[in-house]
Amino acid sequence: MLSFDVCNAARLRRDPRYDGRFFTAVKTTGIYCRPVCPAKQPLTRNVAYYPTAAAAEAAGFRPCRPETAPFCPAWNGTRSTVARAMKLIDGGALDEGSVVDLAMRLGISSRHLARLFERHVGATPQQLARTLRVQRAKRLLDASNHTMTDIAFQAGFGSLRRFNAAFAELCGRSPSSLRARRA
Repeated sequence: MLSFDVCNAARLRRDPRYDGRFFTAVKTTGIYCRPVCPAKQPLTRNVAYYPTAAAAEAAGFRPCRPETAPFCPAWNGTRSTVARAMKLIDGGALDEGSVVDLAMRLGISSRHLARLFERHVGATPQQLARTLRVQRAKRLLDASNHTMTDIAFQAGFGSLRRFNAAFAELCGRSPSSLRARRA
């Protein structure tokens, strides 16, 4: 078993090199966890270290996240939630639904989702969805001869007016001028 000081330093740094080499038990809560756990750090005076999860359980502690195994997406915390949201948005979740609907699918509030996007993406879910729609539209403009209305709806816009406005705002020109330039 590693020394208390080595374990404590690794826990405080959330050092991934020590993941699985020891488990931190918190005396005040009765739980144990891995050194990379994203939860708030307990005070050093309230922790004990065990070489295995089984040893921590034998000492009377329960796992902090029993529903997750090491290296599952849930251990990544908020980054995993944002990645799931981005994948759903890319799949069109905001083309037909609202941010509230998306947040409910993720099991969080829309306000929390907005905070996570601000922290990890630097844009709102709606801004990301709009950018992805414009990118889809640009690909369709380059690869097809569909009408502007067809491209707008295929890209996920609810109307031709919104398509033209978003395209002009993000690209600085109209979609028809981009198509004319291609020809």
